Amino acid sequence: MGVAASEAQNGPRSRKGEQTRARLLDAAKEIFEDNGFLEARISDIAERAGLSHGAFYHYFDSKEQIFREIAEMLDDELAEPMDSVILSQSSSADPHERLQMALRQHLEHYRDEARIMGVIEQVARYDDHVAAVRSARNRLHREQMERSIRGMQKRGIADSTLDPKITAAALGTMVERFAEMALAQGQLSCKLDDAADTLATLFVNALQMKGPKRK
Repeated sequence: MGVAASEAQNGPRSRKGEQTRARLLDAAKEIFEDNGFLEARISDIAERAGLSHGAFYHYFDSKEQIFREIAEMLDDELAEPMDSVILSQSSSADPHERLQMALRQHLEHYRDEARIMGVIEQVARYDDHVAAVRSARNRLHREQMERSIRGMQKRGIADSTLDPKITAAALGTMVERFAEMALAQGQLSCKLDDAADTLATLFVNALQMKGPKRK
């Protein structure tokens, strides 16, 4: 296998290669936002990155590959507040306050990436690979939320009668679809603070969350 083929599959080996690859990812994201997936061309991506058309193939096999990587990266970034803050088992902060802060972070990030997220949502409807990757990542995040809910139930700060798997799927889907509808599709106009406060209230009420027990 040649060096170019290896880097296209496994990523660049040098610092300069990493920087060039990052430039291509940034350029591709802008082109997809401007033109959508179907109308985006590799030559446009390379030109936006200040590289030759041939240089693109040193790092990526296709337009599909670079788009899928962008989608994966954004899915992970958007999930981060949900995974590390919303259902943190170590936090002693008021549940509603903690949830509201994390949900606002999530919605802010989604709003900042709303254009590309709209494109990703569209492509996921007909690209089996993108759909499968997003499904796998969503499943991972639901499992993380499920574990957090189980932990809170054991600590007596969440309703022990709830099925953690079903609850995680329902609450996770609520946040995901709300963000898509309000921020990517523009179907609802509201302040982010109001949205975060309402979603936090729904989380707290659904889980019957209480503050951590004092020792």
